[in-house]
Formats: sequence, structure tokens, C-alpha cells
Amino acid sequence: MEGPGQVSDLRYTDTEEELRAAVRGLLTDRAPAAAVLARAESGTPHDPALWEALGAGIGAAGLLVPEKLGGQGAGPREAAVVLEELGRAVTPVPYLTSSVIATEALLACDAQLPAVARLLASLAAGTAVAVIALPLTLGPGAPAPAPVRDTGGGLLSGTVTSVADAAAADVLLVLADTGLFAVRAEEAGIDPAVPLDLTRPLATVRFDRAYGEPIAGPVTAAAVLRRALLAGAGLLASEQLGLADWCLAETVRHVRERHQFNRPVGSFQALKHRLAQLWLEVAQARAAARNAADALATGDTETALAVSLAQAYCSRVAVRAAEECVQLHGGIGMTWEHPAHLYLKRAKADSLALGTIGHHHDRIAQLAALPAP
Repeated sequence: MEGPGQVSDLRYTDTEEELRAAVRGLLTDRAPAAAVLARAESGTPHDPALWEALGAGIGAAGLLVPEKLGGQGAGPREAAVVLEELGRAVTPVPYLTSSVIATEALLACDAQLPAVARLLASLAAGTAVAVIALPLTLGPGAPAPAPVRDTGGGLLSGTVTSVADAAAADVLLVLADTGLFAVRAEEAGIDPAVPLDLTRPLATVRFDRAYGEPIAGPVTAAAVLRRALLAGAGLLASEQLGLADWCLAETVRHVRERHQFNRPVGSFQALKHRLAQLWLEVAQARAAARNAADALATGDTETALAVSLAQAYCSRVAVRAAEECVQLHGGIGMTWEHPAHLYLKRAKADSLALGTIGHHHDRIAQLAALPAP
């Protein structure tokens, strides 16, 4: 934690840039736009081979897990860099849901429990995917939905809607009325939903006396939920930043190459102004996202405020960048073959994930003691 008067350095370190280069190189080779479009259209976007290369090969899956528990011993800043690159490529892998949210939940449990240690080791090695069985829209500080019922002996019954990446999960972390349980995915009924974002599928998950291994009591489970949602919302801002950054760069490239009246479209003053304004907003989004990741990494006392600030701002910038990308590409931006629609759908879906902009505005007002209008 930073001392009095100490200022964080939000610039990327050499290690973070090396990690970025490794992830970007992998995604360029293994997840180009055409491949992502094809997998999205197939209805099974998750690519197990790509996940193995990212999680196990590069070691990205274990960045948040301490070395003594089988991970890389890095932290939220490094995970944020990975999410920036995944956002730039709208990569359909369960990194946010498994390597961030579920991993943070397990880290808030007692690592001495064999079930927790075993799960963390599997997630860090990239050999398993875990997902919290909660609606993707649930934000930090929001009332938790009615928990699944423990009918006795860890046999769980209930239904949870809008669970992201449930179809890719090996283990579901389930919030029940008696605590937090780990349930093998094959013991639950998983009904795919029709999502807006085809690269992050949603599902309704049903439990009918499914056995869950207890990993936290009811009091600890509440703290687990707070930590997991806070980390997820804070690092989602980095995914939104990567998405906005790609949309800006791709749009600038297009208007330089596209000609009308024997001039590059980008030479027209009106478009210059629009793109200059978008560049400023993306730069500000970078500062907000980096600040949230750094606050999570250092345990800053105002982490919750930094997270809500990042979410409220980055959500809006990502949507605007994606909208500008579609519009300024003209007719081709409206086609299925161009990936712009994937970025717009991901940006729109992300603006609802882990708390809406309105939810985070309310959080900012509460945390900063600002009077309501």
C-alpha cells in the first residue's frame, strides 16, 4: 500500500510490455478476426486449444495466483495487460470469468482447504475453467440475488440466469444459503441463452440436488463475493480500453486509405475533429483503467472508488469508439464479414456487465459522499 504523498506510476513496465507482446503475438497467429467471426457464427466460440496456449503456454491463467499456490505470483496490473489484448481482439476465451473473477473468489477463501488449493492450482495451470454462477450484470455493491438452496448435505437446488461462460466451465462456484460451494459442471443443467455478444455466451444454470463441495461459510461467502466482483469490474475496464483502442486505430487506418473525390476521407475536417476527440477519450480511459488496476494491485483504500470511476468512464468510451468504428467504415462497417459488429456488441454487453454506468455513478456518489441531484 502506498504511503502518504506517494504517487503511483501508471506507466507500463518492461515486464508488462513483454507480456503484452507475447499475448498479442499469440492472438495474431491463433485468433485473427476471420477465425473469431467463424467461431462466433458457429455458436461455440470457446477455443480450447487457444485457451491452453494462453493460459498454460504463456502462463496468463495464473497471473493472480501466488507462486506458493501454483501460480505466477504477478497481480492485477499484469492481468489488466492481458485483458487489454483480449479486448483488442474480442477473443472468445473465459479469462475474465475464470482467471479473474473465479480466481479472486477462491483467493478470498481459506487456501488451507484442500478443495480450494486444488481448484486454484488447476486454474493457475490453465487445465480447468471455473465460473461463478451469478448473473453477469451483478455489480460490486449491488444486492446479491436469492441464493441457491442447500437442501442438506451440500445438495443444491435452484436456478441462476445470465451466467457468462458457463458452457466452457469445468467447475461452477455456487452461492447458496449456507455458503459457497464448488459444483462440477456436468452435475448442473446448462441451457444456452441468446446473447447480444456472441463471443461471451450466456446460459441459464439449473441445479437439481447437485452435490457441491463446501469451500466457504455464509459469512466468508459474502466477503468472497465482494472481492470477486470488485476485481472483475476493475479489470473489465482494461478489456474495454483494449476494445476502444482497436476501434480507434482501425478507424484511423480506414479513413487514411479510403478515398472520395480523389482525397483520403480522413483529410476532411469534420472527421479529423471526431477522431481527435475520440483519441482524447481513449487516452483518458487508459488513465482510468490503469488507475483501477493499480489500486487493486496495491490494496489502495479508495479501490472501490477507482473501480467505479473506471467502469463509468470506460464503458461509455468503449461504446462510443465502437459506434464510430461502424459509422466511419461506411457500408463495409455494416457487413457481417467485417469484425466491427463484434466490437460494438462486446462494448454494449460490457456496458451492462458487472454493473451498469448508472450503478457505478451511484457508487461514486456514495463513496465520494456527493449529494444526490
